[in-house]
Amino acid sequence: MGNPLRDRRTPSEWAASGQVIEFSEKIREFERLAGIVGGDLETLDPDKLPTGWRDRVVAGKLSFGFADAHDSLPTLQGDAEVTIDVVCQRCLAAMQLPLQVELRLLFGSDDSSALGDDEYEVWELEEEKLRPMDLVDEALIMAMPLVMKHVDSETCRGPEKEKQGSGERTRPFANLKSQMEKDN
Repeated sequence: MGNPLRDRRTPSEWAASGQVIEFSEKIREFERLAGIVGGDLETLDPDKLPTGWRDRVVAGKLSFGFADAHDSLPTLQGDAEVTIDVVCQRCLAAMQLPLQVELRLLFGSDDSSALGDDEYEVWELEEEKLRPMDLVDEALIMAMPLVMKHVDSETCRGPEKEKQGSGERTRPFANLKSQMEKDN
């Protein structure tokens, strides 16, 4: 039997079957997420690269159904979570970042929001059929913060923290004005 995360069907077909998918897959299976994480980690020195980051587990549960009695508005409810390795933009060291998403999707067009119910996010599809794995991949990518950094400043070993003891402070633009005048 195949993996339903990889099956491609219309939202109505998924909802009509009442499909429930519990999954536990490695990051490497989520191509776009793995590409983004891998691209971020490429900035690290090879000896500081976290080992086994592609083998971290993405786990969750998805349930398909309908939002209306006429079975015309297919929905998806579920959740997914993973801990990814990223580079802190403050201290440029590898760190672990937990991602969690809750999905409450209504498939259709903006007209579908006429339900008067803000319980679901309307999700428009580019193609007629969808793969649940692609939805989870997209949702986890959207859950990533724009700037990766340690939440706890005590954990972060930023450049200022390293220089504090010596009284020095990093000032990357200190000579910018003189450099610009020299270039002209």
